[in-house]
Amino acid sequence: MAIPSLTAADGTVLPAIGLGTYRLKGSDGVDAVTHAIRAGYRLLDSAVNYENEGAVGRAARAEGGVRDELVVTSKLPGRHHRYAEALTTIEESVYRTGLERIDLYLIHWPNPRVDLYVEAWKALIEARERGLVRHIGLSNFLPEHVDRLVSETGVAPVVNQIEVHPYFPQQEAIDYHREHGILVQGWSPLGRGNDLQENPVVAEVAAAHGVTPAQAILAWHVARQVIPLPKAASPQRQRENLDVFDITLTDAEVDAITALGRPDGRLADQDPAVYEEF
Repeated sequence: MAIPSLTAADGTVLPAIGLGTYRLKGSDGVDAVTHAIRAGYRLLDSAVNYENEGAVGRAARAEGGVRDELVVTSKLPGRHHRYAEALTTIEESVYRTGLERIDLYLIHWPNPRVDLYVEAWKALIEARERGLVRHIGLSNFLPEHVDRLVSETGVAPVVNQIEVHPYFPQQEAIDYHREHGILVQGWSPLGRGNDLQENPVVAEVAAAHGVTPAQAILAWHVARQVIPLPKAASPQRQRENLDVFDITLTDAEVDAITALGRPDGRLADQDPAVYEEF
């Protein structure tokens, strides 16, 4: 299945959808990621804190014929933001995957109270220069954090992975990133254990296009140029989540789903201005 792509300001090209791999680990994780690659996924999202870089890397190696097409991603945890620790952590990430390099490496959270994220970003820049990683970016950073990184290092991220779903549409953040040529990835794009897929607005849009509620929500992300990262272990759900690029929502439908946003729409109240994860 051919997947469209989006391009950052520096020319970095990323697939318009990816596979979330949180909790996909061990042999079952290898099987799930292998099925996803065979179904057409080319963007695989992992992290040190997911404890599955080995499973994702093993699946990527097993499907070696498409290795050059894959964007294997991992993320630096907050406990290793200091420069030297960050570099060692990135090296260990590469070793765990068994790959020659990691294609996209992100800082998982800014942890602004600790205030070491600029130091961590400098380590990611060095890792890129050394060839440990191909592209570097961020996860859960607010615009003011991004502005500071660019101001102090002169290097902009190619992507920022943030919480995006209809209950938390993040329109202002998306506008900021688009203005600066930074791609947006959306984690938990289908919600996480909430009633989003049963919402009457979503159900009405899905029925109008003859698709599932999950497909309607993913099509909403695509229409907004957000790269969704839905997690799915079963081959059927993986294929279903990929099959969204022929769904063309009207502007009114996009606006109706966006209007579901709530002031308290975050799934777990993880505001990057104060939330910390190590």
